[in-house]
Amino acid sequence: MKKLMLTIVFLFILSACQPRGGVYIQKLKNQHYRLIVRGSPYIVKGVCYNPIPAGNNHEYDWWSDKSKPWLTDGKLMKAMGVNTIRLYQAGEDPQAVRQVIRDLYELYGIRTILGDWLGFWEHPCPFYGDAKFQDKIKKHVLEMVNLYKDEPGILAWILGNENNYSCLGFLHPWSNDEIDKEPDLQKQKMMRAKIYYSFVNELSKEIHKVDANHPVGLGNGELVGLDSANKFCQDVDFIGCIIYRGKTFGNLFKSIRMTFDKPVLIAEFGADCYDAYLKREDQDMQAFFLQSQWNQVYENLANNKAGAGNCIGGTVFEWTDEWWKHNPDSPE
Repeated sequence: MKKLMLTIVFLFILSACQPRGGVYIQKLKNQHYRLIVRGSPYIVKGVCYNPIPAGNNHEYDWWSDKSKPWLTDGKLMKAMGVNTIRLYQAGEDPQAVRQVIRDLYELYGIRTILGDWLGFWEHPCPFYGDAKFQDKIKKHVLEMVNLYKDEPGILAWILGNENNYSCLGFLHPWSNDEIDKEPDLQKQKMMRAKIYYSFVNELSKEIHKVDANHPVGLGNGELVGLDSANKFCQDVDFIGCIIYRGKTFGNLFKSIRMTFDKPVLIAEFGADCYDAYLKREDQDMQAFFLQSQWNQVYENLANNKAGAGNCIGGTVFEWTDEWWKHNPDSPE
């Protein structure tokens, strides 16, 4: 009886030490990472999803489309083995967003990674160095989390996408008075990186306070700035990398091990089917590239001796071709 009681106590303590909630990152004894969903390993086999129909652009409200494209798409996704979609930002109507998440999960078993742009596309540009701007973004993000955290179909959150490029001035540059006073341009970049990644870290901590059930990812363009993220953004659970390097990811996974040792979701990757040299579609070549990239995702999953063991899956870009980006003002 005494031995039985000790066993029960041990199991109780063990269960109390387990991460809360149904979705979390597990670090193994060999330092590999894997995603756990309801007690079982989960490999993200996903697609980025933004079903804009021909003749429309980014302003189209597909969430309210009466034809419900996600129903047809979800059936096709399930047939091809997709278990996850990535949404860059929730729509304005919470009920419409819930409907999409629920339909995909209840009908097809497809979970949703929900993100937020963190004001990256606001005009004239994001001001991460401004306290009021940060407060506005924080309020928006926490509203999203509180609205959808109890949806069974939610898998994780991703903060931003390629926002780190703004720290270098590549895209949507921003500054503040303190940065402007620094004459050294390289130091200016480092100051912006510290501000941005510290802000994302604060968002991640705030999300964890209200939602212990889903991991939080940092959406990052390539590996740019991850040395700063290692210093100022340790409270994210994984990195959502946006990577376009050709048919392989090169030394990506080992580099991340050395720079910012976190689990890796390849949150954007792939190749379109248009051959710019021949000026025609070449879907065979597209399939060749995608198969090569997916193979490397699998090689770097946990417990695969061939890789770094820090990959948790990927979401290929993307389910619906966004040809409108070539010339968004053209009705064609």
